[in-house]
Amino acid sequence: MLLAADLTIPLSQWPYLQTMQRLALALAIGFFVGLERERRGKDAGARTFTFAGLLGCLGALEGGVFAPLSLGLVGLLVVLLAINAMRNGHGSELTTCAALMVVGFIGLLCGEGHTLTPTALGVLTAALLAWKEPFTSLSLGLTEAELRSAILLGILAFVIYPALPQGPIDRWHVLDLRSAWVTVLLIAAIGFANYILLKLVGAAAVELTGFFGGLVNSTVTVAALSSRVGERHELANAAYRGTLLATVAMILRNAVLLALLAPMALVYAAPALVLMSLTGIVLVVVARRGVSGDAATLTKLPLESPFSLMSALKFGLLFLALNVAGTIGQRLFGEFGFYGVSLLGGLVSSASSVASAGVLARAGTLAAPVAGTGAVIASLASTLVDLPVVARVAREGPLTRKTAIGLGLITAVGAVGAVLGLLAPVNLEPLRDWIAGLNHVLK
Repeated sequence: MLLAADLTIPLSQWPYLQTMQRLALALAIGFFVGLERERRGKDAGARTFTFAGLLGCLGALEGGVFAPLSLGLVGLLVVLLAINAMRNGHGSELTTCAALMVVGFIGLLCGEGHTLTPTALGVLTAALLAWKEPFTSLSLGLTEAELRSAILLGILAFVIYPALPQGPIDRWHVLDLRSAWVTVLLIAAIGFANYILLKLVGAAAVELTGFFGGLVNSTVTVAALSSRVGERHELANAAYRGTLLATVAMILRNAVLLALLAPMALVYAAPALVLMSLTGIVLVVVARRGVSGDAATLTKLPLESPFSLMSALKFGLLFLALNVAGTIGQRLFGEFGFYGVSLLGGLVSSASSVASAGVLARAGTLAAPVAGTGAVIASLASTLVDLPVVARVAREGPLTRKTAIGLGLITAVGAVGAVLGLLAPVNLEPLRDWIAGLNHVLK
C-alpha cells in the first residue's frame, strides 16, 4: 500500500508549471501596459491589452501555424480598434494600435519561454506611452541644427565606426583607424553634451564638461571647449575654467590608474601629481570670481550647432599622426627610451602611457621610480599639449595667454614635484608588506 506522501510531486516537476509561468508573465505585462491606456480613457484598456498578450502567448504555446495566426488575430483587433476610433471622432489612435501589436509580440515571446526580453519590452512600451508630454516637448523644442547633429552623431557611432577594420591596417602595425575614430567620436559626443548642458544650466555646464570630459580625454575635451570659444567669444572665461578642470581630472585619473596597477610607483609620482592637482584647483577658485556675470551672459547665448564635425575630424587626424609617431619611437628606443615614449604618449593619451608604465612596473620589468617618473612626464605632456590646442582652435588671444600662464604654473610645480619624488628618501617596506598581504587575500 502506497502512502499519500509517495504520490506527491515537487512543484518544480509539475508538468503544467512552465505553461502557467509563461501565461502569467504574458498576462502581467499586457495588464501593466494596458493600465496606462485605461488611465487615459482609451477604448483599448487593461483588459484588451491583457487579452492581446494572452493571445500571442497561446499561439506560441500551440506552435506551428498558430503563432502567426495569433498575431494575425491581434492585427485584426487593431484594425477594428482603429475603425471604431475613427467612427467616434477620436482619430486613428495609431499609438494605441502600435502598442497593442507590440503586446501581441510580447505575448508570443512569453509563450516561447523568453523572460528578460518581453519584460524589458513591456516596461519600455509603458514608458513610451506614459511619457507622451515630455517626448512631445523635446521633439518640438529641437531645432533643425540639433536634429541634424544628433543624426550625424548616430551615423559616426553606429554606421561608420563598426565598418572600420579592427587593429592596424598596415604591415608596420602603426595605423589604427578605429582608435583614431574613437577620438572623433569623443570630441563630437563631448561637444554635443556640452551644448545640451549649456542650454540647461548655463555657465556651470562648461565646468562640468571640463571635469567629466577630462576623466575620459583631457585634450579632446579642451578642443571641444575651445571650439565653443571659436563660435562665441563670451565663453572664453568659462572655457578657461573648464580647461583647468579637465587638467585636474586627467591628473586624478592618472593617479588612480597608477594606484591600481603599481602602488609603489605612485609613491614616487605622488608629490608631482598632488602639487599639480592643488595648483589647478586653486587657479579655478581664483578664476571663478565674476562667474555670476558669465552665467547671465551664457544663458542668453544663441548657440549655433551642437558640435563641429570638421574640428573633430582634424583632431582625429592629429591623434592618428601622434599615435604613429609614438609607436615608432617606442620601437626605435625600446626600454632605454621609456621617458621619451612617455612624453610622446602623453601628447596623445596620458592614460595609455600611465597604464603601460603601471603594467610594466607591476610585472617587474620596470623599476618603480622609473614608472612613477614616466607617469608624471606623461601627465606633464598632456597638460602642455592643451595649450597649442587652445591657441589653434579658439583663436582668442587673451584666452591663450591666460591658459599659458595657468598650464605653465601646473607644469612647473609638477616638475618640482617629480624631482622631490625622486630625491626624497621613502621607506617602502610597509607598502610592500601591505601589497603582499592584499595579494594573498585576493588569491
